Amino acid sequence: MENRTEVTEFILLGLTSDPGLQLPLFLTFLLIYTITLVGNLGMVLLIVLDSHLHTPMYFFLGNLSLVDFCYSSVVTPKVMAGLLPGDNVISYSACVAQLFFFGAFGTVENYLLSSMAYDRYVAVCKPLHYTTTMTTSVCAYLIIGCYVCGFLNASIYTGNTFSLTFCISPLIHHFICDVPALMVLSCSNRHVSELFIIYVASFNIFFALLVVFISYIFIFITILKMRSAAGHRKAISTCASHFTAVSIFYGTLIFVYLQPSSSHSMDTDKIASVFYTIVIPMLNPLVYSLRNTEVMRAFQKFFW
Repeated sequence: MENRTEVTEFILLGLTSDPGLQLPLFLTFLLIYTITLVGNLGMVLLIVLDSHLHTPMYFFLGNLSLVDFCYSSVVTPKVMAGLLPGDNVISYSACVAQLFFFGAFGTVENYLLSSMAYDRYVAVCKPLHYTTTMTTSVCAYLIIGCYVCGFLNASIYTGNTFSLTFCISPLIHHFICDVPALMVLSCSNRHVSELFIIYVASFNIFFALLVVFISYIFIFITILKMRSAAGHRKAISTCASHFTAVSIFYGTLIFVYLQPSSSHSMDTDKIASVFYTIVIPMLNPLVYSLRNTEVMRAFQKFFW
């Protein structure tokens, strides 16, 4: 039998080994992480404290901000640590935990985006039925469903990935423990595991994306029927911002996860991953909330 030594810890190679880039990147990510924390936790605080924001739309926004805070905190501190001189070693158990929570919060955000799109569909297309459709119980069921799907899928991703044997090399060509980067390190037959991950990820991404797509088709149809030019501009501006964030989020997810590991370029994957793990959690409070007049009014009320 072939003598194999199983991996008990991994080494994250990070974004770059160039000393001239490490400090600028560290400062950049520190700024992004600070904005992410202030923006998302500030949004949650405003929504909790201001009774005028106790509506379904802001209920979803508050949960999105909370998820973005957790999502970013799972990834960004480790990325920044990898840019400083020191040890990039991550234990096997820490790698398992990072992959689990990274997958959980990423999937929760995926379904939250679709729930928010449905909420906007009801608000724009059926405004007279909005309060009877988006009741407290309906919103609670949608949120609970998002979290259940997120943690269930994270269990599937993590269990499927770490059921493989890692004995080729402990070097992860990434800045986090992610499925594609871990798959290429396995000395097991990973074909079935890869197909399983692709099918599960495909269902999660395309189901949520289908809800978003159908919701906004009906929204655009309703907008076209509006007679007010000001209403047109306001609605289109709001949708354009939403679609920008959604396009980046789903575009990078599809690019990274819905292809076999043999087709992956790890350097390209790392660049794409920066957007949906670090940049998008910072952008979401700006895209969905801070441009909202009600949020700005609540901000002025509590901090001025």
